[in-house]
Amino acid sequence: MHNKKIIEKYLEELLVIPSPTGYTKEIMEYIKKELEQMDIDYKVSNKGILVATIAGANQEKEITFSAHVDTLGAMVKEIKANGRLVISQIGGYMMNSIEGENCLIHTRSKKVYEGTLQTIKPSIHIHGNDARELPRDCKNYEIVIDECVFTKEDVHKLGIEVGDIISFDTRTKITNSGFVKSRYLDDKASAAAILYVMKYIKLNNIKPNRAINFFFSNYEEVGHGSSAFIPKNTSEFIAVDMGCPGEGQNSTEYDVCICTKDSNGPYDYELVNKLIGTCEQNNINYKLDIYPNYGSDATAALKSGMDSKFALIGPGVFSSHGYERTHITSIVETAKLIIAYIAN
Repeated sequence: MHNKKIIEKYLEELLVIPSPTGYTKEIMEYIKKELEQMDIDYKVSNKGILVATIAGANQEKEITFSAHVDTLGAMVKEIKANGRLVISQIGGYMMNSIEGENCLIHTRSKKVYEGTLQTIKPSIHIHGNDARELPRDCKNYEIVIDECVFTKEDVHKLGIEVGDIISFDTRTKITNSGFVKSRYLDDKASAAAILYVMKYIKLNNIKPNRAINFFFSNYEEVGHGSSAFIPKNTSEFIAVDMGCPGEGQNSTEYDVCICTKDSNGPYDYELVNKLIGTCEQNNINYKLDIYPNYGSDATAALKSGMDSKFALIGPGVFSSHGYERTHITSIVETAKLIIAYIAN
């Protein structure tokens, strides 16, 4: 039996750490600490990528599983004369999905300030229909800082500057029925699954036939997370990232989702078949799907020149790049597939 509580613990601890793309040092330090407690070797690239390795008898053909720990977020683009902040988006999301959300402003001097993202016409009582009809474009939003600031100079005195990172409240909640609701389950649900897999391998003294790498990328949301530092003997690269349940899709929030094709084209046919066979042989609940507006670390690795078979699996995450939801069983099924594939 697999321990859901361990996965939930990892998930909650990962989600509480702000990690918009470009601001991932703290979450990587968390992962390092966990790996050291498990006595698992790892190395870190100049770019901040972390690769943990569990040795196997065959070092010539290694398997690399990836998950990304960077998330959506924003940056301060401009400080207005009235003391409010214009933002620039990090990653692709609909602005209305974070309207009214609490946020943190992370300064380069390591001070952190609270604020709220609002439209420039946030009140029906003041703006009437103009508030309703305002286009939900980034230019029509601003951050109201929770400090007594009235001018641009007031904001500068706080130490807030253009280029400061903004993270949004995840509003994480795990229900009694097993649903996980939070921002950034893409891809911290997968990262939690991979941490659990490593702990399971160590606790159960599993000795893989092939060396297994666990690749934690930190620039996936902007397209180049796995463009470097891939272990050179990787013959199979399996990205562990969210599945996309929704209208017209076959994915669910309860199964491990196996992507057969995304907007970059088909995934490796033979490797996908091996993953399907592993699920069927081990009673792992899975769904096959195609994602029309999607890219992964696997495709980033391929575009960098990697020569290996490639696949994409992961828990089904509803309302992706918004306030997301999955069920804990989907994360468990994902972990079960990784463990079974390694053991085989």
